[in-house]
Amino acid sequence: MLEVQNIVKHFPGVRALDGVDLDVRAGEVHCLLGQNGAGKSTLIKILSGAHQPDSGTISLDGEPVRLATPTAAMRAGIATIYQELDLVEGLSVAENVFLGHEPSRFGFSRRAETRRETSHLLARLGHPEISPGAEVGTLPPAAKQIVSMARALSHDARLIVMDEPSATLAHDEVANLFRIIRDLAGEGVSVVYISHRLEEIREIGDRVTVLKDGRAVASGLPAGDTPTREIVSLMTGRSIEHVFPDRSGAEPGDVVLRVADLTIPGVVDHVSFTVRAGEIVGLAGLVGSGRSEILEAVYGARRASGTVEVGGRPVRGGPHGAVRLGLGLAPEERKAQALLLDQSVAVNITLATLGRHARLGWIDRAAERAAARRLIDSLDVRPADPDRPIRTLSGGNQQKAVLARWLAEDRTVLLLDEPTRGVDVGARAELYTLIHQLAGRGIAILLVSSEVPEVLGLADRVLVIRDGRIIHEAPAESLDEHAVLDMIMEGSAL
Repeated sequence: MLEVQNIVKHFPGVRALDGVDLDVRAGEVHCLLGQNGAGKSTLIKILSGAHQPDSGTISLDGEPVRLATPTAAMRAGIATIYQELDLVEGLSVAENVFLGHEPSRFGFSRRAETRRETSHLLARLGHPEISPGAEVGTLPPAAKQIVSMARALSHDARLIVMDEPSATLAHDEVANLFRIIRDLAGEGVSVVYISHRLEEIREIGDRVTVLKDGRAVASGLPAGDTPTREIVSLMTGRSIEHVFPDRSGAEPGDVVLRVADLTIPGVVDHVSFTVRAGEIVGLAGLVGSGRSEILEAVYGARRASGTVEVGGRPVRGGPHGAVRLGLGLAPEERKAQALLLDQSVAVNITLATLGRHARLGWIDRAAERAAARRLIDSLDVRPADPDRPIRTLSGGNQQKAVLARWLAEDRTVLLLDEPTRGVDVGARAELYTLIHQLAGRGIAILLVSSEVPEVLGLADRVLVIRDGRIIHEAPAESLDEHAVLDMIMEGSAL
């Protein structure tokens, strides 16, 4: 159905794609894997018409095509759903689905027809309960994902490219996404599926293509039969034997974070817990269970009743008060909530300690760069260039920069919300090692992750969250993935 041959793409100083080949069959779920920086995003943008290749050919049904613009790609039947959904939140579902090609007559939009056609598409996707008139900004992430898929189908897409579609979805929502993908494949729609979660690839994929350094190092591998070790080796160029570092023998110190009766009406209900120096405590729960809200309340970014103490001193005055007492937060959406994307790596790393590099109201840029470079070297941020715009770094290196910000001064507690979201398997292993090293320095770490194996692999102790309450607490070594999933989905403790 789709054949990409010898695609080459240069950017200033970078050969992003170096002769990539890819073929996708009709009705196939073809998985595209690779570390951050391997060339996946560039290839996606070429297929979507956002970038033009320097050389190479793209064919649909055996006929060469030129995808000069995103509109041209849509007309050719190729739709792209990006990880950061490009929906207009102030418009309705129907207006988003048919944005740019609304049914009209004599220059006037036919709103009733637009709503009717949107209802048909939502029903086709198995979600007739989503109202065409609902404002998109009010919908949960899973419903927004469905709206994006409906928009793709409104263009009669024959090939849908999905970039990390499960990144913001809970376990049951991922299962529903897979059902929809299988239904579309059964109708002959092809899907290019991009994910860092290898277990998803096995469940939903037919074949796999692996990119590394702008080249396709393997193409058409059977998704279900190719060993994980082989896929990881192809992606990274090395074998990763032990993903989670060994925590045996780690001895936490005294309690440094104490949370008592933390309550956010309708969200978090009288939550109490402690974290000791050098201890990693994981919060496991579904999206919307209150996990992220707990971290935000501890950091002072959300109004809440109850008490939060660091080293016996109450946290007051919002985030400024929390930072003064030694807390640091790496939020869930690093691009929207933690980074100044058009600023340099140095500026982003020194944001929390800017006063240390100011003289009479002026920033000493040389001192700022020197401080940033020390942390860049310590955390192995790559490339090691403090002046590089941070948006050009891979997801894993952006996350290292966020952590570096809080290490510019001694931290007592780090709050990590989805620290490996959108990060490839090689960079994940590096982040896992870094998190354990930070705990080894005596920093208390409170961790949220949607991936239960990650919580169990990283944490010393796990708090299971459901409907804003802690329903179970246990050492991580005493739990397994199935038991935790049963608790967070069924609401019953062991």
